[in-house]
Amino acid sequence: MQAIKTAISMEKNLFDQAESLARSMKVSRSKLFVIALQDFIEHQKNRELFSRINAAYEDEPDTTEQTLLSTSRRQHRRIVEGEW
Repeated sequence: MQAIKTAISMEKNLFDQAESLARSMKVSRSKLFVIALQDFIEHQKNRELFSRINAAYEDEPDTTEQTLLSTSRRQHRRIVEGEW
């Protein structure tokens, strides 16, 4: 994998926290930033997936789905009736 060098600017307080965390993790600052960016990218992908899943389920069930759900509930009630 090809590494690309880059420069970033940040507030000193954030830099100091990153420096301290990198030392405690025994990794370089560069490695810490790579880990953090990978984690952020993965988090964003998960948020996008979650949004797409929510969008797929936000519409009301159509009549076929409503009928299946109603039938399923009736069958479930009959199965568990008297078990409690």
